Amino acid sequence: MKRLTLRARLTLVYGGLFLLAGVVLLGVTYVLVDQRMPQPLRAELPDRTTAYDRDSPSEQDFDRIRVLVQNVQYEAKRDALESLLTQGGITLVVVSAAAVVIGWLIAGRALQPLHQITGTARRIASTDSAGRGLHERIALTGPRDEVRELADTFDQMLERLDRSFDGQRRFVANASHELRTPLTLNRALVELAVSRPDAPAEVRRLGEALLSVNERHERLIDGLLTLVESENELTERAQVDLAEIAGYVTDQAGQASPHVAVRRSLRQTRTVGDPVLLERLTYNLVENGLRHNVPAGGWVEVRTGVVAGHPTLVVANTGPVVPGYDVEALFQPFRRLNRERVAGTRGLGIGLSIVRAVARAHAGTAEAAPRPGGGLTVTVTLPPA
Repeated sequence: MKRLTLRARLTLVYGGLFLLAGVVLLGVTYVLVDQRMPQPLRAELPDRTTAYDRDSPSEQDFDRIRVLVQNVQYEAKRDALESLLTQGGITLVVVSAAAVVIGWLIAGRALQPLHQITGTARRIASTDSAGRGLHERIALTGPRDEVRELADTFDQMLERLDRSFDGQRRFVANASHELRTPLTLNRALVELAVSRPDAPAEVRRLGEALLSVNERHERLIDGLLTLVESENELTERAQVDLAEIAGYVTDQAGQASPHVAVRRSLRQTRTVGDPVLLERLTYNLVENGLRHNVPAGGWVEVRTGVVAGHPTLVVANTGPVVPGYDVEALFQPFRRLNRERVAGTRGLGIGLSIVRAVARAHAGTAEAAPRPGGGLTVTVTLPPA
């Protein structure tokens, strides 16, 4: 019973109760018919002292007639009861089968609102990004019963979650935009102070340090804005070639990090998506491979191609050994190896988070696996064009 669906269990309960009621009714009918049928006749013999004519029947004749009548009555009663049981049983089986079919249809009709609730919950759960899809509602119609109350409660929960996620995204976007203004002003003031001809050497060194910190904060804000944008629905879709994007990004990255070799194996890989976000995805992967590499003899390999019918971008790099249980933590914002918060100048800690968010916004996936000798292999799979 545990493996059966709720619809099947309701049908079995309904059919079983109907069959049980039919059996009881047939049994009661059998007893009542048996009691109401006439009892066998009892033939009374005439007084033995009465004189008989020669042609009058004898006592043996009366006994034979009485036995014959009783046998006929017993046979008729037995045939009637057997006919009642046989025909009643056949009718009960046929009606029970019809009752099971009707019960299956009634159970399906009764459970239809639950299927609607389940379908909505499954669509929301299958969305690629947190908070996406919460705008859907069940909007169940019909009488206000227990199922309608469940659906309305579920809709209220979805509405609160939708407002919460929207508020969070708006806060991050607004805070990032608001922080850009003072950072831009600070950079302008520091550059003005450093560029003065009479500025002492200590002021120049301090200005360069402040500019480095200011640039880090600007990149952090740009990354947060990109992360928020990638978690929203795509507003721009175009035919893009991942090989062309990867070629442009590796050319720029190779000039910025000449001490790390950049290998490329780029094949034409067309997909549909936002070109700006896909370029940022590729840039973050390449920059992450260049930043977290070995001091000497390191390399970053970028490959594009079609695997199992899906456009694929693979970025592998040498670097420190990454434990397998720590790989998933790298996709969390502001996290690095060993679940530590980011610090220093090694990075912002949101690069891979942006990669996964952009991939999911394009209905794709982003997975990473540690290399045996150290480093990572990140594979991004996107839908075909």
